Amino acid sequence: MNEQNIDEIISTLYDMVRDARAMPLAADKCILERDKVLDMLDEVIAQLPVELKQARNIVESRNELISQARREAETIVRKAQEEAAQKVSEEAIYVEAKRQCQEMVLRTQARMSEVRKASNDYMDDALRRTEEAISASLEEVKDTRAKFKALAEAQEKRAANDAAMDENA
Repeated sequence: MNEQNIDEIISTLYDMVRDARAMPLAADKCILERDKVLDMLDEVIAQLPVELKQARNIVESRNELISQARREAETIVRKAQEEAAQKVSEEAIYVEAKRQCQEMVLRTQARMSEVRKASNDYMDDALRRTEEAISASLEEVKDTRAKFKALAEAQEKRAANDAAMDENA
């Protein structure tokens, strides 16, 4: 398959699906060339930069970290509530347990806020680095394309000059 960028491949895939023949008695289903579609999808996957894969991993890690913090907070709150329920018999003990529970909830919420901020900062930094890497790659492709175009034009001129010299000889 010739070299295409991801946007062109996706556009081609979209066109293939849109223009595919409908199956008899099933207008919402169509027939596609499996190998061609799979080759195009393989090319899209091959062109995805490593940074995007890392960004996905970071998002998954962030979500896992937030889920873990939530579970931790729920466990702490549940334990605090259980402790408070056991101490209900005496008013002074009950008041103290309630205060401790609220303190734990506040500490947990503060911890969740810290974890969320840290993961958001990390994600923002990773996405910024990914964006910079993609921009650098794009600039490199543009430079290479310009050099290739100049070389191709020079070769065409040389071939035209050689042909003109052959005619004159």
